[in-house]
Amino acid sequence: MTTPLRIARIDLDAIASNIESLRGRVGTEHAMIVVKADGYGHGAIAAARAGLAGGADWIGVADIGEALELRSAGITAPVLAWLHSSSETFTDAAEAGVDVGVSSTAQLDRAVRAGVSSVHLKIDTGLARNGAAPAQWPEFFAHAARVGVGKTRVRGLFSHIANAGAEADAAQVAAFEGAIALAESLGLEFELRHLAASASSLRVPSARFDMVRFGLASYGLSPFADETGAELGLTPALELSSEVVATRRVPADTGVSYGYRYRTPRETTLALVPLGYEDGLPRAASLGAHVLVGDELAPVAGSIAMDQLVVDVGDRPVAVGDRVVAFGDPATGAPTMDSWADAAGTINYEVTTRLGRRVVRHYTGG
Repeated sequence: MTTPLRIARIDLDAIASNIESLRGRVGTEHAMIVVKADGYGHGAIAAARAGLAGGADWIGVADIGEALELRSAGITAPVLAWLHSSSETFTDAAEAGVDVGVSSTAQLDRAVRAGVSSVHLKIDTGLARNGAAPAQWPEFFAHAARVGVGKTRVRGLFSHIANAGAEADAAQVAAFEGAIALAESLGLEFELRHLAASASSLRVPSARFDMVRFGLASYGLSPFADETGAELGLTPALELSSEVVATRRVPADTGVSYGYRYRTPRETTLALVPLGYEDGLPRAASLGAHVLVGDELAPVAGSIAMDQLVVDVGDRPVAVGDRVVAFGDPATGAPTMDSWADAAGTINYEVTTRLGRRVVRHYTGG
């Protein structure tokens, strides 16, 4: 049997506990776990089940293909998909009982023709991305009120906060409230009004409405630069690990990896670890990231390659087969995704969703 070189250990109980904790904090009637991008790298099906076990009653995905994957796995909970191609007919969504977010009258009409049972109207309140623009709201809402008396129910209204500061957040909440008032004046009634994702659900109480959408926080990661997941009472659900596959003793001033971006400052031991940028570790973190070798941190030495990286372990007695953790729960001494994101000049969202297909997922709990 081939032993995997790269393992992502995913604690499903941590996901369930995070959702339970988050639900308790925000107090909304409904809560969605977002499992787009393969559950932020954790596995969409497993993450969805864990989230439901923790008290989520909705599942969110980006596109209908992701929703169909959940249905094929036997998940029957309400699912909302909101990003669609220009040629999407919505027939698969209708057959699978998937709610769809629609951003225009054209999308709404296609959903109605397909027989989609429920739609959520997506509006832009200040992100300048997906959703009907404010100038389109009167026509969009009036049209939805007309079609909402047939087979297709207009179940929800939603938008997304840009997390651009307190003033901008307040402006978006006000815009969303204005949209609700306008829609209701045109005859629409919504079962679900949802605006807040992880960040705004925790820090903008006025944005919570009927449901909040927990994405990053579901997986124990913080959406904030000034507050860690642990400080939010969350537990990281994923640990990426490998092992030392080779060691060598080298003299001072030895150039390491491509481009010799790192030269050993003294005689030292180098350890080779089979994790690279194909597995999700950002190459941009080459000169700032650390990994846990045994029970001590050690710096990545030089450029991270496609399949491997080198670690400078100094004079420690490191041996082939020793366990290496790239990132995980800081309570275990492991580096965090946040530390890797900082080293790469990016955000933890990108680190967790970069995990490559060679990384074997091992699930515990659930």
